[in-house]
Amino acid sequence: MERAARRAGSRLRRDFGEVEHLQVSRKGPADFVSKADRAAERSLYDDLKQARPDWGFLLEESGEVEGDPGKPRWIIDPLDGTSNFLHGIPHFAISIAVQEPKLDGSGWGEVTAGLVYQPITDESFWAEKSRGAWLQDARLRVSGRRHLDEALIATGIPFAGAGDVGEWSRIYQAIGPRVAGIRRFGSAALDLAWVAAGRYEAFWESNLQPWDTAAGCLLVREAGGFVTDWRGRSQAICDSQVLAGNDPLHSRLHKLLVEALKD
Repeated sequence: MERAARRAGSRLRRDFGEVEHLQVSRKGPADFVSKADRAAERSLYDDLKQARPDWGFLLEESGEVEGDPGKPRWIIDPLDGTSNFLHGIPHFAISIAVQEPKLDGSGWGEVTAGLVYQPITDESFWAEKSRGAWLQDARLRVSGRRHLDEALIATGIPFAGAGDVGEWSRIYQAIGPRVAGIRRFGSAALDLAWVAAGRYEAFWESNLQPWDTAAGCLLVREAGGFVTDWRGRSQAICDSQVLAGNDPLHSRLHKLLVEALKD
Protein backbone atom coordinates (compact mmCIF):
# COMPACT_ATOMS: atom_id res chain seq x y z
CA MET A 1 0.00 0.00 0.00
CA GLU A 2 2.74 2.44 0.91
CA ARG A 3 4.80 1.70 -2.19
CA ALA A 4 1.74 2.24 -4.37
CA ALA A 5 0.81 5.47 -2.57
CA ARG A 6 4.33 6.89 -2.80
CA ARG A 7 4.53 6.14 -6.51
CA ALA A 8 1.19 7.82 -7.20
CA GLY A 9 2.06 10.61 -4.78
CA SER A 10 5.25 11.52 -6.60
CA ARG A 11 3.22 12.12 -9.75
CA LEU A 12 0.65 14.17 -7.84
CA ARG A 13 3.45 16.34 -6.43
CA ARG A 14 4.76 16.90 -9.93
CA ASP A 15 1.30 17.74 -11.27
CA PHE A 16 0.59 20.00 -8.29
CA GLY A 17 3.59 22.07 -9.30
CA GLU A 18 1.85 22.85 -12.58
CA VAL A 19 -1.42 24.03 -11.03
CA GLU A 20 -0.25 27.53 -10.16
CA HIS A 21 0.76 28.12 -13.78
CA LEU A 22 -2.64 26.91 -14.95
CA GLN A 23 -4.53 29.22 -12.58
CA VAL A 24 -3.93 32.16 -14.91
CA SER A 25 -4.88 30.36 -18.10
CA ARG A 26 -8.24 31.04 -19.75
CA LYS A 27 -9.15 27.37 -19.73
CA GLY A 28 -8.21 27.03 -16.07
CA PRO A 29 -6.81 23.99 -14.27
CA ALA A 30 -9.97 21.87 -13.91
CA ASP A 31 -9.31 19.55 -16.86
CA PHE A 32 -5.69 19.15 -15.84
CA VAL A 33 -6.61 18.23 -12.27
CA SER A 34 -9.19 15.73 -13.50
CA LYS A 35 -6.48 14.04 -15.56
CA ALA A 36 -4.09 14.08 -12.58
CA ASP A 37 -6.78 12.45 -10.43
CA ARG A 38 -7.43 9.70 -12.96
CA ALA A 39 -3.71 9.12 -13.56
CA ALA A 40 -3.11 8.69 -9.82
CA GLU A 41 -6.00 6.24 -9.60
CA ARG A 42 -4.64 4.24 -12.53
CA SER A 43 -1.20 4.10 -10.93
CA LEU A 44 -2.67 2.83 -7.66
CA TYR A 45 -4.86 0.32 -9.45
CA ASP A 46 -2.00 -1.10 -11.51
CA ASP A 47 0.35 -1.49 -8.53
CA LEU A 48 -2.24 -2.99 -6.19
CA LYS A 49 -3.65 -5.27 -8.90
CA GLN A 50 -0.17 -6.62 -9.50
CA ALA A 51 0.30 -7.23 -5.77
CA ARG A 52 -3.12 -8.89 -5.23
CA PRO A 53 -4.46 -10.03 -8.64
CA ASP A 54 -7.65 -11.61 -7.27
CA TRP A 55 -8.81 -8.71 -5.07
CA GLY A 56 -11.57 -6.35 -6.13
CA PHE A 57 -11.65 -2.55 -6.01
CA LEU A 58 -13.97 0.29 -5.03
CA LEU A 59 -12.56 3.36 -6.78
CA GLU A 60 -13.74 6.97 -6.53
CA GLU A 61 -13.36 7.65 -10.25
CA SER A 62 -13.92 4.23 -11.83
CA GLY A 63 -16.45 2.66 -9.49
CA GLU A 64 -16.48 -0.99 -8.47
CA VAL A 65 -14.23 -3.61 -10.05
CA GLU A 66 -15.21 -7.11 -8.95
CA GLY A 67 -12.64 -9.63 -7.82
CA ASP A 68 -12.80 -13.04 -6.18
CA PRO A 69 -15.92 -12.80 -3.93
CA GLY A 70 -14.07 -14.61 -1.15
CA LYS A 71 -11.20 -12.14 -1.13
CA PRO A 72 -10.88 -8.57 0.24
CA ARG A 73 -11.19 -5.45 -1.86
CA TRP A 74 -9.27 -2.20 -2.05
CA ILE A 75 -11.13 1.07 -1.37
CA ILE A 76 -9.26 3.95 -3.00
CA ASP A 77 -9.47 7.73 -3.16
CA PRO A 78 -6.57 8.84 -5.35
CA LEU A 79 -6.95 12.53 -4.48
CA ASP A 80 -8.94 13.48 -1.41
CA GLY A 81 -8.97 17.26 -1.33
CA THR A 82 -9.44 17.85 -5.06
CA SER A 83 -10.67 21.42 -4.55
CA ASN A 84 -7.52 22.23 -2.58
CA PHE A 85 -5.39 20.73 -5.36
CA LEU A 86 -7.35 22.69 -7.94
CA HIS A 87 -6.68 25.98 -6.16
CA GLY A 88 -3.01 25.34 -5.42
CA ILE A 89 -3.54 24.64 -1.71
CA PRO A 90 -1.04 22.01 -0.49
CA HIS A 91 -3.45 19.95 1.61
CA PHE A 92 -4.64 16.72 -0.02
CA ALA A 93 -4.08 13.00 0.36
CA ILE A 94 -4.24 9.52 -1.11
CA SER A 95 -6.44 7.11 0.85
CA ILE A 96 -6.25 3.31 0.54
CA ALA A 97 -8.13 0.76 2.66
CA VAL A 98 -8.65 -3.00 2.71
CA GLN A 99 -12.18 -4.26 3.37
CA GLU A 100 -12.92 -7.91 4.12
CA PRO A 101 -15.96 -9.82 2.84
CA LYS A 102 -18.45 -11.04 5.43
CA LEU A 103 -18.02 -14.71 6.27
CA ASP A 104 -21.61 -15.50 5.29
CA GLY A 105 -21.13 -13.97 1.85
CA SER A 106 -23.80 -11.30 2.45
CA GLY A 107 -21.65 -8.31 1.56
CA TRP A 108 -18.70 -6.36 2.87
CA GLY A 109 -17.56 -6.29 6.48
CA GLU A 110 -14.77 -4.73 8.51
CA VAL A 111 -11.83 -2.67 7.31
CA THR A 112 -8.58 -4.35 8.36
CA ALA A 113 -5.90 -2.05 6.94
CA GLY A 114 -5.72 1.57 5.88
CA LEU A 115 -3.26 4.20 4.75
CA VAL A 116 -3.56 7.96 4.28
CA TYR A 117 -0.58 9.49 2.49
CA GLN A 118 0.05 13.25 2.24
CA PRO A 119 2.35 13.71 -0.77
CA ILE A 120 3.39 17.30 0.02
CA THR A 121 4.56 16.61 3.59
CA ASP A 122 5.54 12.99 2.82
CA GLU A 123 3.56 11.78 5.84
CA SER A 124 2.26 8.22 5.79
CA PHE A 125 -0.47 7.46 8.34
CA TRP A 126 -1.28 3.75 8.44
CA ALA A 127 -3.10 1.22 10.57
CA GLU A 128 -3.84 -2.48 10.74
CA LYS A 129 -6.67 -3.94 12.78
CA SER A 130 -5.48 -4.90 16.28
CA ARG A 131 -1.93 -3.70 15.50
CA GLY A 132 -2.36 0.01 16.15
CA ALA A 133 -2.01 3.19 14.13
CA TRP A 134 1.25 4.75 13.03
CA LEU A 135 2.83 7.79 11.40
CA GLN A 136 5.82 6.35 9.58
CA ASP A 137 7.30 4.25 12.42
CA ALA A 138 5.90 6.30 15.35
CA ARG A 139 2.86 4.98 17.23
CA LEU A 140 -0.22 7.22 17.14
CA ARG A 141 -2.63 7.94 19.98
CA VAL A 142 -5.66 10.18 19.97
CA SER A 143 -5.47 13.36 22.04
CA GLY A 144 -5.73 13.07 25.80
CA ARG A 145 -7.61 16.35 26.21
CA ARG A 146 -10.85 15.88 28.11
CA HIS A 147 -12.43 19.35 28.13
CA LEU A 148 -14.37 20.88 25.25
CA ASP A 149 -12.90 24.34 25.81
CA GLU A 150 -9.45 22.87 25.07
CA ALA A 151 -10.57 20.94 21.99
CA LEU A 152 -9.82 21.77 18.37
CA ILE A 153 -12.51 20.25 16.16
CA ALA A 154 -12.42 19.58 12.42
CA THR A 155 -15.43 19.51 10.13
CA GLY A 156 -16.55 19.68 6.54
CA ILE A 157 -18.86 22.53 5.50
CA PRO A 158 -21.66 22.04 2.94
CA PHE A 159 -21.01 23.61 -0.44
CA ALA A 160 -22.76 23.98 -3.80
CA GLY A 161 -24.63 20.76 -4.55
CA ALA A 162 -23.46 18.87 -1.47
CA GLY A 163 -24.51 18.74 2.16
CA ASP A 164 -27.31 19.96 4.37
CA VAL A 165 -26.60 23.54 5.41
CA GLY A 166 -29.39 23.58 7.98
CA GLU A 167 -28.20 20.41 9.70
CA TRP A 168 -24.58 21.58 9.73
CA SER A 169 -25.54 24.99 11.09
CA ARG A 170 -27.49 23.49 13.97
CA ILE A 171 -24.56 21.24 14.91
CA TYR A 172 -22.13 24.15 14.65
CA GLN A 173 -24.31 26.36 16.86
CA ALA A 174 -24.29 23.62 19.50
CA ILE A 175 -20.57 22.84 19.34
CA GLY A 176 -18.78 25.98 18.11
CA PRO A 177 -19.23 28.22 21.18
CA ARG A 178 -18.03 25.43 23.51
CA VAL A 179 -14.72 24.47 21.91
CA ALA A 180 -11.29 26.07 21.37
CA GLY A 181 -11.75 26.24 17.62
CA ILE A 182 -13.32 24.78 14.48
CA ARG A 183 -11.20 23.99 11.41
CA ARG A 184 -12.26 23.19 7.84
CA PHE A 185 -9.22 22.11 5.80
CA GLY A 186 -10.96 20.26 2.98
CA SER A 187 -9.80 16.63 3.19
CA ALA A 188 -11.83 14.20 5.31
CA ALA A 189 -9.15 11.51 5.03
CA LEU A 190 -6.53 13.85 6.48
CA ASP A 191 -8.96 15.19 9.09
CA LEU A 192 -9.44 11.65 10.41
CA ALA A 193 -5.71 10.92 10.24
CA TRP A 194 -5.06 14.08 12.27
CA VAL A 195 -7.61 12.99 14.88
CA ALA A 196 -5.68 9.72 15.15
CA ALA A 197 -2.45 11.71 15.52
CA GLY A 198 -3.89 13.93 18.27
CA ARG A 199 -3.68 17.11 16.17
CA TYR A 200 -7.47 17.45 16.33
CA GLU A 201 -9.56 16.27 19.25
CA ALA A 202 -12.54 15.36 17.07
CA PHE A 203 -14.14 15.55 13.62
CA TRP A 204 -17.67 15.58 12.30
CA GLU A 205 -19.11 15.56 8.77
CA SER A 206 -21.94 14.02 6.77
CA ASN A 207 -22.56 13.09 3.14
CA LEU A 208 -19.16 11.49 2.64
CA GLN A 209 -18.30 8.40 0.61
CA PRO A 210 -16.61 5.11 1.65
CA TRP A 211 -13.34 6.09 -0.04
CA ASP A 212 -13.26 9.31 2.02
CA THR A 213 -13.45 7.56 5.38
CA ALA A 214 -12.52 3.85 5.19
CA ALA A 215 -8.82 4.30 6.00
CA GLY A 216 -9.29 7.28 8.32
CA CYS A 217 -11.91 5.60 10.51
CA LEU A 218 -9.60 2.63 11.09
CA LEU A 219 -6.76 5.01 11.95
CA VAL A 220 -8.87 6.69 14.65
CA ARG A 221 -10.06 3.41 16.13
CA GLU A 222 -6.59 1.88 16.19
CA ALA A 223 -5.25 5.06 17.82
CA GLY A 224 -7.72 4.55 20.70
CA GLY A 225 -10.57 6.73 19.48
CA PHE A 226 -14.22 6.21 18.59
CA VAL A 227 -16.05 6.65 15.29
CA THR A 228 -19.85 6.52 15.05
CA ASP A 229 -22.76 7.96 13.13
CA TRP A 230 -25.17 10.52 14.61
CA ARG A 231 -27.04 7.77 16.49
CA GLY A 232 -23.88 6.53 18.14
CA ARG A 233 -23.67 3.37 16.02
CA SER A 234 -20.24 2.03 15.10
CA GLN A 235 -20.14 0.66 11.56
CA ALA A 236 -17.45 -0.85 9.34
CA ILE A 237 -17.37 2.38 7.34
CA CYS A 238 -19.09 5.47 8.73
CA ASP A 239 -19.49 7.64 5.65
CA SER A 240 -22.92 9.22 5.49
CA GLN A 241 -22.44 10.51 9.06
CA VAL A 242 -19.12 10.61 10.89
CA LEU A 243 -18.33 11.67 14.44
CA ALA A 244 -14.79 10.77 15.52
CA GLY A 245 -12.85 11.62 18.65
CA ASN A 246 -11.34 10.38 21.89
CA ASP A 247 -13.58 8.68 24.45
CA PRO A 248 -14.64 11.59 26.72
CA LEU A 249 -14.98 14.19 23.98
CA HIS A 250 -16.78 11.88 21.57
CA SER A 251 -19.38 11.22 24.26
CA ARG A 252 -19.87 14.92 25.01
CA LEU A 253 -19.97 15.96 21.38
CA HIS A 254 -22.46 13.21 20.59
CA LYS A 255 -24.81 14.51 23.28
CA LEU A 256 -24.56 18.04 21.88
CA LEU A 257 -25.13 16.79 18.34
CA VAL A 258 -28.19 14.75 19.28
CA GLU A 259 -29.68 17.68 21.18
CA ALA A 260 -29.03 20.02 18.24
CA LEU A 261 -30.84 17.75 15.77
CA LYS A 262 -33.96 17.10 17.85
CA ASP A 263 -37.14 18.11 16.05
